[in-house]
Amino acid sequence: MCLEVMDSERSLELISRTSKKLVPSIMSNMLNPDAIFSNNEMSLSDIEIYGFDYDYTLVFYSKHLHTLIFNAARDLLINEHRYPAEIRKYDYDPNFAIRGLHYDVHRALLMKIDAFHYIQLGTVYRGLSVVPDEEVIAMYDGSHVPLEQMSDFYGKSSQGNTMKQFMDIFSLPEMTLLSCVNEYFLKNNIDYEPVHLYKDVKDSIRDVHIKGIMYRAIEADIEKYICYAEQTRAVLAKLADHGKKMFLITNSPSSFVDKGMRFIVGKDWRDLFDVVIVQADKPNFFNDKRRPFRKVNERGVLLWDKIHKLQKGQIYKQGNLYEFLKLTGWRGSKVLYFGDHIYSDLADLTLKHGWRTGAIIPELRSEIKIMNTEKYIQTMTWLQTLTGLLEHMQVHRDPDSQMILEEWKKERKEMREMNRNFFNAQFGSLFRTDENPTYFLRRLSRFADIYMASLSCLLNYEPDYTFYPRRTPLQHELPGWSDQLCTGTFRIPFLQETVQVK
Repeated sequence: MCLEVMDSERSLELISRTSKKLVPSIMSNMLNPDAIFSNNEMSLSDIEIYGFDYDYTLVFYSKHLHTLIFNAARDLLINEHRYPAEIRKYDYDPNFAIRGLHYDVHRALLMKIDAFHYIQLGTVYRGLSVVPDEEVIAMYDGSHVPLEQMSDFYGKSSQGNTMKQFMDIFSLPEMTLLSCVNEYFLKNNIDYEPVHLYKDVKDSIRDVHIKGIMYRAIEADIEKYICYAEQTRAVLAKLADHGKKMFLITNSPSSFVDKGMRFIVGKDWRDLFDVVIVQADKPNFFNDKRRPFRKVNERGVLLWDKIHKLQKGQIYKQGNLYEFLKLTGWRGSKVLYFGDHIYSDLADLTLKHGWRTGAIIPELRSEIKIMNTEKYIQTMTWLQTLTGLLEHMQVHRDPDSQMILEEWKKERKEMREMNRNFFNAQFGSLFRTDENPTYFLRRLSRFADIYMASLSCLLNYEPDYTFYPRRTPLQHELPGWSDQLCTGTFRIPFLQETVQVK
């Protein structure tokens, strides 16, 4: 039957039935949440040296940590920055924000931006309330954010950039605290300067780390805050058994790392690593050639000796990558470094030094599990179908066709909102806006050769395994499976113009 306007309702019913029949076949090819995904072809047989960040790479933290950071930073705002004590009524909500969001420092708006610098309407928040689309469009003269207003290379708001991108997992409590304090000021009609609020919250979050509040709390109750110890230990043991060299470069302090690694691996953890560097001050570590290494003794005291060699079993502080390369000779694509921060951990290594890079994205596992559910697959199948119908039917200009098109557009919008809610009620998926990749995914694709939910995913692969990126069709190439979910409904630019539904 041809998809003609006069028979649209019957055709739509047939198409709906056809799309539902595809769900079981799609569910038989579900993604593995513990898989490693490749942006760039890479063989582990070429990797001789493995490097690691510490926080959210070797060690994972429980949900209690973000609550701790939020509460401590909130109290610093009150006690040291003289913010109203009433903000203490706000508690940390782990379901509010997602990583990768942008914050307009001058307008005090938290939002999700796609790979093309377009704001995803419906995901702009002032305080804890969504900003109407019309207001967003009026503020930004549309929904596009010009390049000069975007965050700088490391996601920071600096040198005229009005946007800050939150890429760190530790930034989740920071975004939530910003939103809560904004909400308090707005609800109580208190006039305030958004730039000052942003700086004060940023400084308070920083002080939770720098003043040792977070480190002391974790060390005092390490079993409460650290998890996944067995998996990390198994990964390191596997690499050691296969004769791989390993090193650790972290911004965390020596005693904190030592206690955590003793809990995860054992008291002899340093025997596994050829080099251990703490308080490295990444990303400056990768760019500043001036800072020499300092040796840290067993009591945590900094020694003044000149470093001629990085010795196994010893801990070093600060330093720089150029000196590291000189002392170790570990250069180029035989090195694979893992980290969770796409900018601070990975960007400089792949762009300037040719190391291979692996991104640890804990959110990946939960998102894939959602994508594997029947409800999500049904929703996405029908959403793709509606998109194809809109593309096919838009050539018909008569009133009846236009009315049907408007109904489909309304339904498509509702389906998009439903799809977003599968992941996060406010901001949706970490990796996609409605149709496009997020800005976060754009940077992930550029700076990470491979990415995975945790280091434990390495246990599923042999040490000579080659990762091949899937060839995803360009817009002008033949479609992949995702464009053929509803065969017979899409107006793909083939020669035939009439689509048959059996």
